[in-house]
Amino acid sequence: MGHSRSSKPSSDQPGLEMEDQSETQSETQSEGEMEKRNENGTLTLSQFSSTVRAVVRIRQKYQAMKKRRMEMAAAGTPFFSSSRSTSPKIFTFDGIVADNIREERNRTKPKKKKKGRILFPNNSRRVPPTVERSRAKNCLVLLCVIVFLQVYNAIENLDDHVLKYDLEGLEKTLKREVFGQQEAVEGLLAHFKEYLSTYVHSKPLVVSLLGPTGVGKSHVGRMLAQHFRSVVGEQLVMQYFVLHHCPSEEDLPICTQNLMSHVSEMVTQAEEEEKIPIFIFDEMEHMPTELLDTVLTLILTRDSNEYLNAIYVLISNLEQEEITKFVLQNSSSLAVSGRPRLSKELNPLLHSGLKKHHSLWREAELMPLTLLEKSHVMECFMDEMSREGFYPDRSHVERLADELPYYSVGEREFSRTGCKQVVAKVNLL
Repeated sequence: MGHSRSSKPSSDQPGLEMEDQSETQSETQSEGEMEKRNENGTLTLSQFSSTVRAVVRIRQKYQAMKKRRMEMAAAGTPFFSSSRSTSPKIFTFDGIVADNIREERNRTKPKKKKKGRILFPNNSRRVPPTVERSRAKNCLVLLCVIVFLQVYNAIENLDDHVLKYDLEGLEKTLKREVFGQQEAVEGLLAHFKEYLSTYVHSKPLVVSLLGPTGVGKSHVGRMLAQHFRSVVGEQLVMQYFVLHHCPSEEDLPICTQNLMSHVSEMVTQAEEEEKIPIFIFDEMEHMPTELLDTVLTLILTRDSNEYLNAIYVLISNLEQEEITKFVLQNSSSLAVSGRPRLSKELNPLLHSGLKKHHSLWREAELMPLTLLEKSHVMECFMDEMSREGFYPDRSHVERLADELPYYSVGEREFSRTGCKQVVAKVNLL
């Protein structure tokens, strides 16, 4: 029956299953025959030997199956795999690529911060906190608007004040009619622009024009008086000549009283009209000490605001020797630099001498006018001859300029009398 089959184990799994089934059937049959024979009470030798051989084959099959299972387990192949699936399994990278992309996204995706939870007391009503707006922000915005409007208004007022006094016209006039005093003219205009740009001041502006004879001090004073009379009115400009308004010492009490009352009336009127008056004092070197004290009292008056808004121009030839000496000693350096350091170096020397004369000049801004050269004197002659109706011939002008005395320093010639004698010589033509 089952004794003719080979006992060699096959590597094919379906064959193993069929062989196991046949052997099981044979074993059951042999066991049934043995039971029947036992029941009859008789058992032959051949029957016993066949039974032993069947047991040996079963043991060999069991050992073979156990070895096969161990080999397949070592190879990683499941023993009980589906033998009915005939479709080939195709390996692709789709699953691996999808997994890699998913891991990359999870790695690069920013982690969301967990919002803090709001904890409420157990016995209170759960109401989210309200954000209160600070009133300081509104106040700050309002303050910024107010400051902006004030700054804008101040800028507009500055322009209005400067335009009111027509300083551009004054600058053109001075540069056209004043020769050889560019630095002094620019300094004077700078002080006027700074002071006249506003109406409220803490002290009056005091400017002192100093220089030798004939350099144009009185000429500048006359042009200032003429210009300000046209822009602020005749009543707010005073041109005071000491030798004319107070010729003798006996008149000093009356001169002092008249000066005080006149200045008081002018500053009061200027305060009403919101304008700045100008006081021009010429020939200050001849002014007595009593009048100098009066002018200083007017400048230092702080009792009322109208005295603070005023311009004082002091014209004199004080310290003319110091100015002449400085110009002659520094003629070469002044020619090279264009006289930019004249007032910077000369003013300290002038202050020391003027303080000895009177303390009034401590309150003044010094504007020194220097010696005129021969070319400047020739310009004075040409301007005066044009006014008198003469044709300014160049050779004739040079001949007239040569008749005046000069300081000779190298190749430069500085006039000793400036343009003071020009008018008299032109009148003789």
